[in-house]
Amino acid sequence: MNMLNAISVDVEDWFHVSLFRHCIRPSDWDQLESTVVANVCRILNLFSRYHVRATFFVLGWVAERYPEIVVAIQEQGHEIASHGYQHQIIYEQTRDAFYQDVKRSIHILESITGQKIRGYRAPSYSITRSSLWAWEKLVELGLEYDSSIFPVRHDLYGIADAPRFPFKIKVKNKGELVEFPISTIRILGKNIPIAGGGYLRLYPYWFFKKGIEQINAEGKPAIIYFHPWEIDPHIPRIAVNKLRYFRHYGNLALTEERLVQLLQNFRFGTVQQVLKSHTDLPRWPKVEGPTTDNAQNGKYQIAFSNGKQ
Repeated sequence: MNMLNAISVDVEDWFHVSLFRHCIRPSDWDQLESTVVANVCRILNLFSRYHVRATFFVLGWVAERYPEIVVAIQEQGHEIASHGYQHQIIYEQTRDAFYQDVKRSIHILESITGQKIRGYRAPSYSITRSSLWAWEKLVELGLEYDSSIFPVRHDLYGIADAPRFPFKIKVKNKGELVEFPISTIRILGKNIPIAGGGYLRLYPYWFFKKGIEQINAEGKPAIIYFHPWEIDPHIPRIAVNKLRYFRHYGNLALTEERLVQLLQNFRFGTVQQVLKSHTDLPRWPKVEGPTTDNAQNGKYQIAFSNGKQ
C-alpha cells in the first residue's frame, strides 16, 4: 500500500478506437453521438471521492471540441498530457504527419491550460519496432516522457523484450526522453499484461490485484490505464468478429466497480509524481543512427538488449 503507482485515462470517444478505424472514418466523427464529456465527469467524481490525482492523456480532437472538460480536469488537480490529435496509428503515418499531429495536440492543450505539456501516449500503444523514430519527434517537440511501449506480444502493438519498468531513451544529437512502459508481470518466462483497459475488465480481480502487488514487491511502480468509454456499458455497439467483440465490450459493466476496488487497495498518483520518485533510470535501447538511408525508411539502427529488467 506504500508504493505510489500511476493511474491514467486515455481521453478519447468510443468511435476513436483503433479497432474501428477501417469502418468509421474521421470525417464521420462529428456526426456521431459523443459520450466523452459525461464519462469524464463520472471519472472525475470517482477520483475526487478517493482523493486521487491522475494523468489524463487527452486527444486533441476531443480537447478542441470540448475545452471545458480539459479545464475541469485541470481544476481538479490532475495532470494533462497529449494523446495526439486524431488517434492515428503511428506506424501507419509518415514521420512528418506524426510530428504535425502531436504538435497540433500540444498547441491545443497548452492554449487551454496555459501550462507546458510534458507527456505523451501513442494511440493504441503504436510505438513499435517499426516506429521507434517517433521518440526523436517527441524530443523535438519538447516532451519529457512517453508512455507508449507495451512490452508484450499483441496483434496491434508491443515490443515484447522491452524493459518492463521506466527507463531513459537517449536520442542521438537530440536529447533524452523517459519511457514509462505499460505494466506487465512475468509468468513462465513471458510478460503478461496487467495494466488496465480490457485486462482490468476481463481478468478476475484477484489476479489483477496480485499482479500489481507483485510489481510493487519488486520495488517498482505499476501504471494503470483505462478509457472513458470503458465505464459506460451503454456505448453503441459496432459489429466485429466474436473475439474482438468480447475483448472490446466484455464486462464493461464491471469497470467502475473494479476501479473503486483498485483505488481502495493501492496508492495512485500522476505519471509525473511517480517518475519524480524514480530518477535513477537505466537507458535502453542503444541508438546508433539514424543514417541517411534508414532515416528515409523510417528506421533506426538499434541494438536491442534482451529487455530483461
